[in-house]
Amino acid sequence: MTGVTATGTVADTLAAFALGLDYAAIPQRSRDRAKLLVLDAIGVAFASASYDFGRRTAQALAEFGTGDAAVIGLPQRLALRDAVLANGVLVHGLDYDDTSIAGRVHPSSAVLPCALGMAAHLHASGRDLLLAYVLGMEASIRIGAVAKGGFQAAGWHPTGIAGSFGSALLAGRLLGLDRRQLVMAQGVVASTAAGTREFVPEAAWTKRMHAGWAGASGITAAMLARHGFTGPTRAYEGGYGLYRTYLGARYDPADLALATASLGERWEIEHVSLKPMPSCYFTHGCLDAAAALMRDQGLRAEDVESITALIPQAAVDMVCEPRAAKRRPADSYGAQFSLYYAIACMLVKGHATLTDHEPPALTDPAILALADRIDYAVDRESNFPAQYSGALIVRTRAGRELSARVDVNRGSPQLPLSSAEISAKFHDNATRVVSASQAHAIETMVLDLDRLADASALSRALGTAA
Repeated sequence: MTGVTATGTVADTLAAFALGLDYAAIPQRSRDRAKLLVLDAIGVAFASASYDFGRRTAQALAEFGTGDAAVIGLPQRLALRDAVLANGVLVHGLDYDDTSIAGRVHPSSAVLPCALGMAAHLHASGRDLLLAYVLGMEASIRIGAVAKGGFQAAGWHPTGIAGSFGSALLAGRLLGLDRRQLVMAQGVVASTAAGTREFVPEAAWTKRMHAGWAGASGITAAMLARHGFTGPTRAYEGGYGLYRTYLGARYDPADLALATASLGERWEIEHVSLKPMPSCYFTHGCLDAAAALMRDQGLRAEDVESITALIPQAAVDMVCEPRAAKRRPADSYGAQFSLYYAIACMLVKGHATLTDHEPPALTDPAILALADRIDYAVDRESNFPAQYSGALIVRTRAGRELSARVDVNRGSPQLPLSSAEISAKFHDNATRVVSASQAHAIETMVLDLDRLADASALSRALGTAA
């Protein structure tokens, strides 16, 4: 299937795309990219399984009973929707997962757990799983793109919103829904799509939950639609539809065309960014700038008198304010959303890894002292939202002023991680909970996903023994 013309409602057009999508019509480069994104997301989920929040999530959901669905990197076997919720928390839980700047979403964190869970439940093939994953990614990114950052400005986390619709569509495709049922599924999931940004001031764990909730909501909506449950047909453009309700005065009806633009022609999955460092993407431009100053100017942490970090306006409440709390993150999650900690850690340690966001690094006197000498200003030259740009102005104790600007951050589509770098990241993450040989076997299975006869084999491989 190539090219879809929007002739009806957005839901109907997306339903037609979902029904007509053929695996052979997905370009080979998009399929290859999809496999690498799946690998990356699974690796991050493994890493999350080594953290307290991951274990607590699985333990809490196990209170509802057991099932056949695996939780990545953990021994619990849960009912389908509970496993999807848990796996979404794990993929998104370290803010190390992929990002679409076009949609302002972390698409794989919602889409992959849903596709993996449903495909394994149905014993669908790996090819069907991969097709469903691509479908969910394409829909989620476009649905997020319509808002043009308005979801965040209005207080919503777009991953929990856009990811719900993408998940409903992919789950419906795997379930074999017809066109009307797919429209109904989107209408139903519009009543569950959610995720408030009130997590920001306290670095609360709720952000981690939004992606998994989106996946579980998508499965629920698709199954209800399969059995004749009805939802509104104008889920997106209606008077009380998604965008008018969530965006209010920020909604421009003209932007609605972005939800279906170039379906089957432009593959958004090829433009998804992968993170080389485990922190909010708003820190990455400045981290790349710090690395450049160390490499090109010989800057050392002990040389620094003060630093001004230049960031987009949209980054301020995510990684800069409130200053006192951001300069003294209480845990690893807080550190991942602190511009001060991120820059100081990079300059003191020369890198920014998961271990660098854990105790004892969180109380390292050198990092905290340098964090106190860092401030921020809104960057009037930022190219955001085209890129997660950043710049540093450094004043040294010797009276020098150094500066570096990064307009294209590492990991973006314009400066992508190589396949070898993605593989190395996967192994670093996965081997926190599984052996090197297990990690290698999983990587082989993912990269050959379209040859897998039964997706449940991958799901089983991702769980661990009790």
